[in-house]
Amino acid sequence: MIKLIVSDVDGTLVEDGSGGVNPELFDVILKLREKGIQFAIASGRPWASVEGAFEPVKKKIFYIANNGAYLGCHGRSLFVNPIEPELVREVIEAVRRHPDLSAIYAGQDGDYMDSENDALYRWMLEGYKFNIRRVKDVLALEDPCIKISIYKEQDVEHAAADIREAFQDRMKITLAGEMWMDCMAQGVNKGQAVKRLQESLEIRPEETMAFGDQLNDIEMLQQAYYSFAVANAREEVRKLARFQADSNKNDGVLKVLKQLL
Repeated sequence: MIKLIVSDVDGTLVEDGSGGVNPELFDVILKLREKGIQFAIASGRPWASVEGAFEPVKKKIFYIANNGAYLGCHGRSLFVNPIEPELVREVIEAVRRHPDLSAIYAGQDGDYMDSENDALYRWMLEGYKFNIRRVKDVLALEDPCIKISIYKEQDVEHAAADIREAFQDRMKITLAGEMWMDCMAQGVNKGQAVKRLQESLEIRPEETMAFGDQLNDIEMLQQAYYSFAVANAREEVRKLARFQADSNKNDGVLKVLKQLL
């Protein structure tokens, strides 16, 4: 019996940076809840963006945000894992040495950027629906950092390869798409957050279904027996998952959930 369903958002439910979740999904989530099945969104996005995208069911789901650095539900933080301040400084300074890269500094309750990339700021605000503020210097912030997202419009994997190489032994660094490389405290990932949620709800991996498409979804998929890669997922993710769903553009996750109902 399935007791917990966990899904990524960008690339899995919607195209990257889109807030347009199919409203039919909200009805399905409510019906799943009526059958005693818990639902969690596991995203690289902050919880405010997740809540905004899932407004009709925001009180009925769990939020695994910032790639597992934040676990909570509506109005309540259950688990937050910040990055050491000195490590934050080192990464931000490394990003600043690359004129083609931008960084988003994720606090517990909001995001910040000091980049002059106006298009990125508007996209964060209007596309992802981030609670984001522009500041003169993110390193002057007192709000502890739980994730640093490195952005490049195309091929961030190669553009920020030296940063990944320099910090991969001290942080959890993962790709969240063609444009995003996410840096969290060591040991932080979606899978660990799912495990915490499973333990608190007394739900086993054999009773869990998960959907993903990117490298930052791998640990999450490994924490669920019913692991699904959408058809547009990276090859590494498709090989790891036990099952495959249709693509995000064809509402693959929704199709599987309707079959489950």
